[in-house]
Amino acid sequence: MKFVIGLFLLPLAWVLTITFFESFLGSLHHGMLASQSFGCIVAGMLLFGVLFFIIPRRVLMLPYVFGHEVTHALWVKLFGGNVADRFHVSLDGGHVLTDRVNTWIALAPYFFPLYSILLITLYGAASLAADLTSYRWILFLLLGFTLAFHLVFTCLLITKGQPDLHYGGTFFSLMVIYLINLLILIALLLVAGKGVTIQSFGADFSKNAGEFIDLCGSVAGWISGWIADFRVGLGK
Repeated sequence: MKFVIGLFLLPLAWVLTITFFESFLGSLHHGMLASQSFGCIVAGMLLFGVLFFIIPRRVLMLPYVFGHEVTHALWVKLFGGNVADRFHVSLDGGHVLTDRVNTWIALAPYFFPLYSILLITLYGAASLAADLTSYRWILFLLLGFTLAFHLVFTCLLITKGQPDLHYGGTFFSLMVIYLINLLILIALLLVAGKGVTIQSFGADFSKNAGEFIDLCGSVAGWISGWIADFRVGLGK
């Protein structure tokens, strides 16, 4: 059943991906490169890229594994479960002991950027006590860094094959992970982009969805015609 659901998610992923890249290119045309927010996000990502090639991979893996297991534990709590007082974290991997598991708990570390969420939460809480507008560039710099950290190591672990993906079926799990991470990037584009709003993105999505449906109709018509011609040929 989850494999079938994954198949239905595939068109959604395709249309969202096209819409995201169209909106991204449109934002570049409207001067996003000159935006301080976008520049800081890119700078944070580039900074992580530099450290990724300088610092030994196993050293960077430790904070990722820690965040990975904490995310599992957090989502267990969100679903009303219990977590053991201790969980194992090492350079070779980690595990957390709980009394329940479901698809969201198993996949949470791959679509829930813990450090980015923590960063935004701390910034929001601090903003209630003081005006941090002049320090907003630091938020976007660290946001770019932590998102790059999340996306890079998520991709690395997926390519190595993770037992977490098998719980709901690998194909379904990959579709869920891709879609939610794409939605995070879309949200970031709406915040830091130029000339991109929820309304404009929704309009582009509707347009692309309509074109995709028309394409599917054309393909279905072509296949139906080919089958009819094939049957006629067999009849002769």
